[in-house]
Amino acid sequence: MSGWTAGRLEGELVVDVGRTLWQYCHTLRHDGMDYGEYLDQLTYLLFLKMADERSLDLPLGTGWGELVASADDRLLSSYGRMLARLKESDGLVGDIFSASASAFSHAESLRRVIRLLDQVKWASLPSDVQADAFEYLLEQAAAEGKKGAGQYFTPRALIESIVACMRPGALATDRLVSDPAAGTGGFLVAAHMWAETNIMTASPNPTMRRLKYHGTELVARPRRLGLMNLMLHGVNEPRIDHADAIYGDPSTELYDVILTNPPFGAKGGQPPFRPEFWARTGIKQINFAQHVVHTLRDGGRAAIVLPDNCFFGDGARILWPELVQRCDVHTVLRLPVGTFAPYTAGTKTNVVFLTKGRPTNGIWIYDARSGMQPASKLRPLTANTLAEFEVCYGPDPTGMSPRDRDQSSVGRWNAFSAAELGKCGFEPDRLPWRAGTKYGNQRTPAGFLLGDILIDLDAAAEDVRTLIKELED
Repeated sequence: MSGWTAGRLEGELVVDVGRTLWQYCHTLRHDGMDYGEYLDQLTYLLFLKMADERSLDLPLGTGWGELVASADDRLLSSYGRMLARLKESDGLVGDIFSASASAFSHAESLRRVIRLLDQVKWASLPSDVQADAFEYLLEQAAAEGKKGAGQYFTPRALIESIVACMRPGALATDRLVSDPAAGTGGFLVAAHMWAETNIMTASPNPTMRRLKYHGTELVARPRRLGLMNLMLHGVNEPRIDHADAIYGDPSTELYDVILTNPPFGAKGGQPPFRPEFWARTGIKQINFAQHVVHTLRDGGRAAIVLPDNCFFGDGARILWPELVQRCDVHTVLRLPVGTFAPYTAGTKTNVVFLTKGRPTNGIWIYDARSGMQPASKLRPLTANTLAEFEVCYGPDPTGMSPRDRDQSSVGRWNAFSAAELGKCGFEPDRLPWRAGTKYGNQRTPAGFLLGDILIDLDAAAEDVRTLIKELED
């Protein structure tokens, strides 16, 4: 990725902020610190540095100046006491430091990170440089961690394409934007940036069009990183609840726009007790889809990333018959294989776009998969990959723009009626959605084939669990 170089700003040296900070992570690995722990410590220290530059009120004795001035033989203990005090604070400060603890075992290591941060006057850097540096760190941590990195990372090109179609803030009724699986805040940040660029600057009364962003995240680390990410992007009073969106108390708020990439799988198994859900299942992605529908206001719109096992077999039959009655599922984007590589190699995914409050009359499906080489770390998803889809989707965020199959030059854009979906047993995978292109003679990599097998096994396992439960009842 590029864009991390700040350039000369009023005589300052050229500073490649993100890469400079990340490179030191490799040194700290020898100090017994993993990637996630290093990112935690950077979050704490970077917040203190920015609070000092912005003259934010912090508890007595927890300022950046006190940390810089601490003697080497007292640095580790001073830092530990600061974190303990900050943990007890109210508001955003308490949220960011809620589970804080020092992971440094040597004062020299902590001192070096402090010096690295102290070389940069963050307040004088453009906000996009600050934010890009932080997002670079998030992406690097995801790339290095690989396993479980979905909670950290959704490809930026995909997020920005979804947000460009959904246009948060474009409708006069738009006020609340949500992500019930917020992770590090990628969708919320992109929604904010799009609205600030395209809506706020054009509004004659910006205060009347200011959006609020509400996320929910189960895991403490990505939640904290999400709060920091939103703050760095200029979101005032960012809110990400530390809660379980599915098994916790149902939200009492109704949202205008929901953008989310929920966790996949059936592990954990027990269906949540949610009387407003139309189906009782342990499949996470189906429960998130039900949650999204429940928490949208009538007329609200959503984009949800879902795996292929929601498009065939029991997964489809659980989800789709009721979904198309409660919502206008007007668009489905079939993503290239490997969109989330290398974090979940082989998983086939889709984006479902819907508007609540009117039934589905027809579905437009864009096939960005057939004839496309699988995405990979060396060949990631780009803005160009989905550019034609955005044109086909059109400017109406609720999916009501005029549409025509000829909008796709290679036959990737096709429409199907609700009746056709019903004849397929509400399994969208049985519709003839594939473009008439071939993937040449190249073989699909074994990792992707194995990923497909795992998806099918996961779906089969859920069917077996359901059968066992029925036999026990």
